[in-house]
Amino acid sequence: MRVMGVDPGLTRCGVGVVEGAPGKRLHLVHVSVVRTDAGEDHALRLLAVEDGVEALMDELRPDAVAVERVFAQHNVRTVMGTAQAAGIAMLAAARRGLPVALHTPSEAKAAVTGNGRADKAQVTRMVTRLLSLETAPRPADAADALALAICHVWRGGAQQRLAHAQRSRIEEAARAERARLAARSRGGTAQ
Repeated sequence: MRVMGVDPGLTRCGVGVVEGAPGKRLHLVHVSVVRTDAGEDHALRLLAVEDGVEALMDELRPDAVAVERVFAQHNVRTVMGTAQAAGIAMLAAARRGLPVALHTPSEAKAAVTGNGRADKAQVTRMVTRLLSLETAPRPADAADALALAICHVWRGGAQQRLAHAQRSRIEEAARAERARLAARSRGGTAQ
């Protein structure tokens, strides 16, 4: 599975793509940061983030996109820009028919370090180790994007298997109910 992780931000939007499967070795496909100038018009900054994210999706062709779930901060202005950048990533994925998952920062941290309260340095060290990189991804937004992608490969795979199993149980129950109703309508007493 190829997953694009997006650490949304208006000034720096981290993008990391990994390939792998639960229980298998992970491989780095791409890591970068889409940057915008804080002095530029807000709408133009959003357009630049969209252009950058969409170009990477077209080039790298992920199977799924994992976006950091925006959480409340004291600085409303920062939250708004982050939420807008997250929305752009989700919209770009939806345009391509890609599944989108939202993971909290603590979920991503726990997935790569085992500690949902790990600091950025710990996350960067573990991402570097897990992907067998010679140098750590910089800035932290890039490492965070990779952590989101890793989180989704490991947790998203399990979530997809659980969802598939649940769908299978529902489909089996529906088949059994249809058979029961068909037998009843034929005069049988199947239960």
